[in-house]
Amino acid sequence: MLAIESGIWTSPEARALIEQRHPGALIRMGRTSRGWRQADLGQRIGCSASTVSRLEGSKRVTDMALLRAAAAAVDLPSPLLAAACGFATAAVSAPTRVANDTQRDAEEDSMRRRTLLAAAGTAVPVSLLLAMDDALAGTPAPSGNAAPLDARLARARGRFDAGQHSALLRELPGLLGDVHHAAQTRADLDHARLSACYALASQVLVKIGRHDRARITADRAMTYASLAGSPLAAAAAARELAIVLRHQDQPAAAQRLILSAAADVEATGLATEAQAAAYAQMLCTTSYTAARAGDRGQALAMIGEARRAAKRLPANPPAGRLFRISPAAVDLYAVGVHWALGDAGAALDAGRGLRADLFPTPERKSRMHTDLARAWWQWGRPEQTAQELLAAMRVSPGEVRDRPAIRTIVSDLSSRHSRTPGVRELALAVAR
Repeated sequence: MLAIESGIWTSPEARALIEQRHPGALIRMGRTSRGWRQADLGQRIGCSASTVSRLEGSKRVTDMALLRAAAAAVDLPSPLLAAACGFATAAVSAPTRVANDTQRDAEEDSMRRRTLLAAAGTAVPVSLLLAMDDALAGTPAPSGNAAPLDARLARARGRFDAGQHSALLRELPGLLGDVHHAAQTRADLDHARLSACYALASQVLVKIGRHDRARITADRAMTYASLAGSPLAAAAAARELAIVLRHQDQPAAAQRLILSAAADVEATGLATEAQAAAYAQMLCTTSYTAARAGDRGQALAMIGEARRAAKRLPANPPAGRLFRISPAAVDLYAVGVHWALGDAGAALDAGRGLRADLFPTPERKSRMHTDLARAWWQWGRPEQTAQELLAAMRVSPGEVRDRPAIRTIVSDLSSRHSRTPGVRELALAVAR
């Protein structure tokens, strides 16, 4: 649970406003406790009294930067602001009600059963999903690990890049707890790190098909990116949330979100290579989202624009870059775009020049093979499908074993083309 400062923020009124998801009313509470008029707060944050009035009266968050400035002015703790926006769970001092053991055990057993059922068919141990459930129910306690947080976050990203999904899930609860603890400073850098940590959690949860949990982590990544005030962190979080929305059959919402994020990145002027990479990545995600929604015109236009944007990017992006997009990576997105539009021939043509050595990580190398496998499978070619999946397995087994959509292809190959070379090997590997 989040540790909350004493004072007005622990009052029953504050708790009620958090539960009602009313951040503006919390700002009003902080302002009036200081004896300020709306004009006084407006002067401190650079807006008019009428703007403060609208901010305080609305439950909808329309200007996160202004809300963040107002929260800082009245000393509203960042975790409470996130909770009031609906992206975190805040615990404040309150009378304790003790449920009897039978009732509590029944509730916990019911939750555990639901988690166990939801985990059916995945290669990730159920215990790791339960640990993530516990971590997302509030805020995990600090782990006590004294290693530098940036080094640990880099190692966690390395786990994802290597397809080590179980190992990453094992590390995430403690890492989240420690990053939350560091973010008590409310420094922009700490909020950006917290957003990055939640975005990484969203990536791995999407990868293994746990979209309900990924929605929570993506929402929190968005909130903390807004608190950090970083356009690139906001773009990364928006991309993860758009991906989750797409998987939850909300393509219109996903498209609106990613288009807005692309516009925000473009507004930076794309003066740096990192900004240009972020813009190209947003265009790729926009294209694929449109393709999954069946919008052929938008999908093809955006992937074409992404290709043009990527021309200024290096073939081998720096290891520490937030968006490691390259011309080859855009071509790989084109494979997925054409596959999503139902055009297997165009997908394979887009991937004709791709090679594993064009990609920097095992995850991307293996993803090249699985995307080509999907295209071959769509075209009705089981032999080529199996060979691409075997190549993916050799690079990063988790890309085949842990992804539900790829496991389904392996299952279909096994049931319909069991004598095809490589299919038995694939089936055995996925069954482990």
